[in-house]
Amino acid sequence: MLKRLWPALIAGGWALSGMAAAAGTDGEATAAVRKAVASLGPDVHIDVIAPAPLAGFYQVIAAGHLLYVSSDGKYMMNGNLIDLTARRNVSEDAWATFRKAELAKLPAGQGILFAPEHPRYTVTVFTDVNCEYCRVFHAHIDEYNRRGIAVNYLAWPREGITTTAGRETPTYAEMVAVWCAADRKAAFTAATQGHPSKPAHCDNPVKAQYELGERLGVDGTPAVIGPDGRMLGGFLPPDALLQALKESGQGG
Repeated sequence: MLKRLWPALIAGGWALSGMAAAAGTDGEATAAVRKAVASLGPDVHIDVIAPAPLAGFYQVIAAGHLLYVSSDGKYMMNGNLIDLTARRNVSEDAWATFRKAELAKLPAGQGILFAPEHPRYTVTVFTDVNCEYCRVFHAHIDEYNRRGIAVNYLAWPREGITTTAGRETPTYAEMVAVWCAADRKAAFTAATQGHPSKPAHCDNPVKAQYELGERLGVDGTPAVIGPDGRMLGGFLPPDALLQALKESGQGG
């Protein structure tokens, strides 16, 4: 995977040499970029290829990373692209658009929603029932709701899905049990308080949600995503999260 290749690519100053191709048209450039990114590994899934604001480069979202690749497929850059005139992080703009579109595809009811009667904002939180700050976040759930913030939890077991021996990780198994419970909200709350549900198996979205989080650039929990797809951070106390939502002009 690209994530495993990344340290070597950065440390070694690795370039996409040998991948150059004549890019006389947009279609040819896209093909060159796709070929170059695919060369990073057999399992690299490309989600987005689009012209970048940077002349001569394409913006690529692949395997949970945002890259800038030259139109001839020869060079790759990793990092945030800043518009100095507008003073905007255009890389985060691209991520936000992608995250919002992908989250909108989730079937209704797939997450675990804690919401007030008339929410002003809804945030998506990739969470792990055993992570310390996820537990702190959920301990304040009533306060978030009182401030008009609905929280839709998606599963992201930080241990991953399976161990190196191919067995389910303990946290993955716990989160499957939560999503299989008759009362998911009660089971989730209990799990964050150190009272996991009995092991259970059912048709559940935990693995799919974990993989979605990886594609959206999640690398830790809690990962709080605003209504417009922007990553707002990890644990934010209720007033701080409300202020961040107000300042970003999202919803409400």
